[in-house]
Amino acid sequence: MKSAYEFALEFKKRHPMTIGWRIKQNASVIDRHINSDEQVLYAFVGQKNNNPFNFWSSAVVAITNKRILIGRKRVVIGYFLNAITPDMFNDLKVTSGIIWGKIYIDTIKEFVVISHLAKSALDEIESAVSGYMMEEKKKYSINTGN
Repeated sequence: MKSAYEFALEFKKRHPMTIGWRIKQNASVIDRHINSDEQVLYAFVGQKNNNPFNFWSSAVVAITNKRILIGRKRVVIGYFLNAITPDMFNDLKVTSGIIWGKIYIDTIKEFVVISHLAKSALDEIESAVSGYMMEEKKKYSINTGN
């Protein structure tokens, strides 16, 4: 079973124009919060912000068989972790600019922006996130009887 770091490193090698720093440290946040019955299916790197001039908010985004996790390790002490479960997911938006693209993940409680993604990675990320969420939403609606 691959770790979030291994998936993120493979992603960065396929899409080197994506801006992502401290991949190992950011992935360690995700690996720390993976449950025993959970496994990473896909991971990518990017900046968790919507500011075109901010290159310092690197994050690793991992899709597991239960949820989406976004991990960011602080430089000195601590970290940030966001978890998006299928029942909280609303929509996904992809935008492509001159150099980079962005992924917007709309949830019930917040709007997550992952920016500074290589344009070549946008289709891959969209397919991974949308495909996973559509399958999980089907399971969720069956389990809740809706």
